[in-house]
Amino acid sequence: MNQVKKYLTKNQRHFVLDLCEYLRFPSVSADGNKDGLNHCARWLVEHCRRIGLQAELCKTKGNPIVIARTPGHRSNGKPHYLVYGHYDVQPPDPLNLWKTSPFHPRLVGHSLFARGASDNKGQHFAHLKAIEAYLKTGTELPCNVTFLIEGEEEIGSPSMAAFLRKNRTKLRCESVVISDTALYGLEHPTLSYGLRGVCGLEIVLHGPSRDVHSGMFGGAIENPAMALCRLLSRLRDENGRITIPGFYNDVLELSPFERAAFECRPFNANEYKASLGVPDLFGEAGFTPIEQTSARPTLEVNGLTSGYQGDGGKTIIPSWARAKITMRLVPHQTPRKMLALTIAHLKKICPSTVRMEIVEEHGGGEPYLLSPESAKIRTALEVLRTVFGHEPLLVREGGSIPVVNDFKRILNADSLLLGLALPDDNAHSPNEKFNLEVFAKGILMSAHLWQQLSSAERTSTI
Repeated sequence: MNQVKKYLTKNQRHFVLDLCEYLRFPSVSADGNKDGLNHCARWLVEHCRRIGLQAELCKTKGNPIVIARTPGHRSNGKPHYLVYGHYDVQPPDPLNLWKTSPFHPRLVGHSLFARGASDNKGQHFAHLKAIEAYLKTGTELPCNVTFLIEGEEEIGSPSMAAFLRKNRTKLRCESVVISDTALYGLEHPTLSYGLRGVCGLEIVLHGPSRDVHSGMFGGAIENPAMALCRLLSRLRDENGRITIPGFYNDVLELSPFERAAFECRPFNANEYKASLGVPDLFGEAGFTPIEQTSARPTLEVNGLTSGYQGDGGKTIIPSWARAKITMRLVPHQTPRKMLALTIAHLKKICPSTVRMEIVEEHGGGEPYLLSPESAKIRTALEVLRTVFGHEPLLVREGGSIPVVNDFKRILNADSLLLGLALPDDNAHSPNEKFNLEVFAKGILMSAHLWQQLSSAERTSTI
């Protein structure tokens, strides 16, 4: 292990340069441009081979998946762990808010700015660099490690379940390690043991058969934009509670252990408001902001469209109005049931003066929860303690990673969520960045993790 640490210290600058090269690929999955994704995946395969891994590019119906394995894992009888990540990134729009080009990495102080820097190239790259240190120094790994890095996470991982089923035997493992969640600071290393699920739908309210003159027809027919505003306003009350009947029936409440763990998490309401630029906070009454954003279900309007959007005015009653809606779900809510409840309620409260159309439903993914008192969680917490030198936080994450449920359902493997993205890293936003001090700590954390997980696995089988 000493040789591994020396290698990590000596080569940190080279690790950053390698990451910069990785970040230059515009691997956006949402826009349908395959060139950037394919070039990025091929580069990643070659990089994995260069550091000593056995890597291959696996075709799917969508974007390719990169598989990279430590040598000799099929015959040595060691425990096997899977590291998951994704090389696809969010669209960089709006481009005018970026200080420099999103795919030309920029180093400022301890931060590396580029699209995908923290979500998720930098985070899984830390694990690659840790394995590189073992392979390049000839230090024996106590386990086998397989990297599974996909190119469709940002569009819901549509190819992943089929790939896992097809490769179930080769990918069977003790646990999956994922760094695609939050780290609340270098003094607050973080392990997430739960994720919210997500589902959504898009609705259109139809009024007149065409946009019509507001002077000639206004007052005699319904305005779909106004009807949509009224409809949406009825989905939540003044206390932040969702009004859909049955919405909270299946919600798993926080245990006393979890509430105590949540209270240890640092939170300053004034700093939080200032960082977001909002005048005040709002959420479901009776719960703290931390609970509201991680352990309570929500319903959000993600987009509203209707009528004339150009410069100046145009006096019309629009023929339609559209809304995009998503819900974040908690254990034991399911996307199918929540969508059914929501659609039934929308149909019930929709005014008869317009016609409602459900134009799209997307199930997204189910919530995920690993017992916060499990042996694997305790092992990971000890690693964080050792590397960061501070007591780690045990949290639930407000976002969603649908593939973790595929790992559980298909591979029967739980996921350890060891996030390396700081709250201000601007994931999905302009000027995304990755903290290079966190990058270095993340690499060291990964190097220690394989030792501790393997030791715990051997102990549990004795």
